[in-house]
Amino acid sequence: MFRFFNYCSQGRGAWLLMAFIAFMLECAALYFQHVMKLQPCVMCVYERVALLGIMVAGLIGAIAPRNMVIRWVAILIWVYSAWRGLDLAWEHTMLQLYPSPFASCDFFVNFPDWLPLQEWVPAVFEATGDCAVRQWAFLGLDMPQWLIGIFAAYLLVAIIVIISQFFPAKK
Repeated sequence: MFRFFNYCSQGRGAWLLMAFIAFMLECAALYFQHVMKLQPCVMCVYERVALLGIMVAGLIGAIAPRNMVIRWVAILIWVYSAWRGLDLAWEHTMLQLYPSPFASCDFFVNFPDWLPLQEWVPAVFEATGDCAVRQWAFLGLDMPQWLIGIFAAYLLVAIIVIISQFFPAKK
């Protein structure tokens, strides 16, 4: 199994598939926002950024997947983005399941001054909703609960890919 994952990590297809799935999840978020008129909160915007990190990792990995340095850079961005996304989705879920006046999210997104995404692309990165409000559910799970599963799956596969890097690739 590990040899197979090492083999896949050295090909463009797996990296592009990862980037494509993250892109489709971003498109779904924009559909929810602009077509279904759901208002994204600050945590939603940060979770989108984590998905963008996974998409960027997939694109970096697809540049030269046989180059070990580029592959490891992509894997590290992937792991960091999946971990941060999982952490954010968990915190967001806790805010929704256990609302409290003492625990809330920020009112405005807080990106660095050198990367003001909310000013550059406000249609995507501007938060107008409340983190504690449940706006959408599917099969009994709210959006941040679905994101816990999505980010956990990304993180689990990333850990398997990291371990597989120490096994020779399947020929």
